[in-house]
Amino acid sequence: MSPSTQQLLFSPYTHVITLGLEKEAGMVLDIIIYISITYFHVCFSLSPACSLYSPPREGYSTISYSWMHAMIYATKEINAMEFLLPNISLGYQMTDTCAQTSETLWETFWTLSGEHNPVLNYQCKQKVPLSIIGDFSSKTSIAMATVLGTYMFPQISPTATVASLSNRLLYPSFFRTSASDSKQARALAALVAYMGWNWVGLLSLNDDYGIVGSQVLKEELQKLGVCLAYDESFGFTTSLKKLNNIADLVVQSSAKVVIIFSRDPFIHPLMVLLLEKDNTERIWLGTEGWSNSPYLATKKFSKILMGTLALCLHEMEIPGLKEYLLALRPSTSLPQDIFIESFWEIVHSCRWPNKISDTKNGTVWCTGEEKLTRFTGMEYEFNEFDFRIHYLVYNAVYAVAYALHELIFCSSSHDHIGKCGIKKTVVPWQIVHSLKNVHFRNPMGEEMYFDSSGGNSPTDYDVVNWHRNHDGSVNFVTVGRYNIRNSQEKELIINSTAIRWISGEQEIPHSVCSESCSPGFRKAVQIGQPMCCFDCVPCSEGEISDQMDSRNCFSCQEEMWPNTNKTKCIPKVIEFLSYWEPLGITLTATSIICSLITVSILCVFIKYKETAIVKANNRDLTYLLLTSLSLSFLCSILFIGEPQKLTCRFRQGAFGVIFVLSVSCVLAKTIMVVIAFRATKPGSNMRTWMGPKVPASAISLCISIQFFICIYWILQCSPFPERNMKIQSGVIIFQCNECLDTLLWCMLGYMAFLACVSFLMAFLARKLPDSFNEAKWITFSMLIFLSVWISFVPAYLSTQGKFMVAVEVFGILSSSAGIVGCIFIPKCYIILLRPELNTRQNLMSKGTIKKT
Repeated sequence: MSPSTQQLLFSPYTHVITLGLEKEAGMVLDIIIYISITYFHVCFSLSPACSLYSPPREGYSTISYSWMHAMIYATKEINAMEFLLPNISLGYQMTDTCAQTSETLWETFWTLSGEHNPVLNYQCKQKVPLSIIGDFSSKTSIAMATVLGTYMFPQISPTATVASLSNRLLYPSFFRTSASDSKQARALAALVAYMGWNWVGLLSLNDDYGIVGSQVLKEELQKLGVCLAYDESFGFTTSLKKLNNIADLVVQSSAKVVIIFSRDPFIHPLMVLLLEKDNTERIWLGTEGWSNSPYLATKKFSKILMGTLALCLHEMEIPGLKEYLLALRPSTSLPQDIFIESFWEIVHSCRWPNKISDTKNGTVWCTGEEKLTRFTGMEYEFNEFDFRIHYLVYNAVYAVAYALHELIFCSSSHDHIGKCGIKKTVVPWQIVHSLKNVHFRNPMGEEMYFDSSGGNSPTDYDVVNWHRNHDGSVNFVTVGRYNIRNSQEKELIINSTAIRWISGEQEIPHSVCSESCSPGFRKAVQIGQPMCCFDCVPCSEGEISDQMDSRNCFSCQEEMWPNTNKTKCIPKVIEFLSYWEPLGITLTATSIICSLITVSILCVFIKYKETAIVKANNRDLTYLLLTSLSLSFLCSILFIGEPQKLTCRFRQGAFGVIFVLSVSCVLAKTIMVVIAFRATKPGSNMRTWMGPKVPASAISLCISIQFFICIYWILQCSPFPERNMKIQSGVIIFQCNECLDTLLWCMLGYMAFLACVSFLMAFLARKLPDSFNEAKWITFSMLIFLSVWISFVPAYLSTQGKFMVAVEVFGILSSSAGIVGCIFIPKCYIILLRPELNTRQNLMSKGTIKKT
């Protein structure tokens, strides 16, 4: 290499490709395709400038061979287009890194320098590739991206998914047509949440793929409220003892769903152990790394892996690719395709006569005329061929083509690079810039671009379900899609009815540490357990929860109360003694009937006012007493019905004054009985007290005291209507707040005092001889009166709401009825039914004192 041909590569601006503009020769730009397949070496070229350096190695991979032809097919398709890179043909070179970091670095520097023995930081040939597509392994892609990022040399990987490659500071020139593992982790978390599982196990590969991916997955699961029953890692160097412990953990755990974040070959030993334990009740969630594994999708493992859900790259058929691959023939591919003969031997199980010196009996010879019906050595027929990786390679080639087109033909987004018009020179860093802004639709109509955060393209995932056939074989059936292009609400679409579960049931199996809490309950986390393990505790009084698995219960508003199930707030029941409820109707009817009876008795007494009994019992006091008793019956109605401001203010006062009037009348009658007896004795001066002044004065005095108490009560703190929500849960007690309970008890106490005085006087005068002595009937009436109101006190204090009112109304009615019944019913009996006894002679005979 002469100094004149050397170009220093340390600065990316010195790496220049000059384009010839002659129409006859056309323009040729080279794209290198890196395919990394272990034990398979590719160095293939359709460009005259490319030389072949080594023959195929042992371990030929027909799948990798098909990937190589997907790149070739895309290149030919682009070169045939008139609108994309017109008059410019894409060339390509290929080499294999063998999935080895050292080999990767060697081939990378060889590409940059242009020499078989690379010279670091120097470009030894004028014509070197402008872009690299590769590698397929994340490990080797990191090594490549580290070197290529130094020179701002564009690199596009179809399948390197490790999340760290999105770091633009470390890998500024790296792009990929697949999504990063972080997006795959989010897709897995979304799938778990969609199925309603919150208790899962996690097994991950102990390399960058598994460690980084599982870490993102755990973060996403935590955001969605999903807990891990266990989290274990394994790998190629994991001991059999640890693998057996992991298998035991999976079997013994209550988690029915297990996520395996790993790649294909590393899962096999673990599945062998699980198969031996004969545990088939697990739902496996797989990553793209083993979603369609030919090693696991066999009759042997289908017993435990049937029903598996896994993510795989979105399937998209490339028009014409299948026909192109099936049309490959040695006669048309040689001498450029140096791998076609090896591929033909593997597919058709034959040998070329010129490749071996010794022959054996039964050897099948290749003729080159055999019909190509399949493309792999593992029984994958073309009607089941997986073109997912091919599609990523296809998109990578198109991304480079569109980036070059926009760069060379000076699209508006690249106008700052130079003057508009066809550019004669292109440098790699310009292609990096163009790739960042490229945005196109591929021939299948799907949108393609690279995001600004990490050079990732919007690759979607299909959700596949492993269906077990009757013969034990496995089919991969697409049952959903995770669409990165859509909004978050529509990212995951699942056809649940198409899923076949390992249990054979149609419903989605459960995998929860604790069953969901129904509305009306809240979750109480079990001590020392993950948050998904909890007890369901009923909401406290006055609180509700209206959602499944609610963490907290919420209090209802002041005038609301939980329903029976504590799932929603309903208006509290407003309680008061209504006229229209059975108790209210009974008390109201009793009050009116008793009042009418009392009025009827009054009418009887008025009608028969000239009879002996009426005259003998002080007609005026009798009329007043019957009137007050009639009013006392009616005043009980003030306690029934919805409390109003007016009724609350005056009902207790009206009851107190009217009742004291009744008791005062009884007391006055008792006094008059005593005076009448004393006045009959010879020489007694009590006759002067026989007039109406004494009862009138007694009644006025008694009423004035009670009237003063009631007036003071109303003026000092008037009773008012109140909605009491503290007395009884879930009920608003609509009541009258008495404001000053002390004055209420003073009023009742004064009334009881008068009743006691009347009772004592009547009791002492019960045997006094007189014309129809009333004392004994007054004694009975006051005894009933006192009994009622003495029992009223504990009953009143022990009840609440409308029943408290009912107790007071009952006290009013029963005590009033006791007075009416004891004092006036016997008289009415004689007046109406035994008129012969209602004579002066009969009364006088009853009143004669027997001499001894």
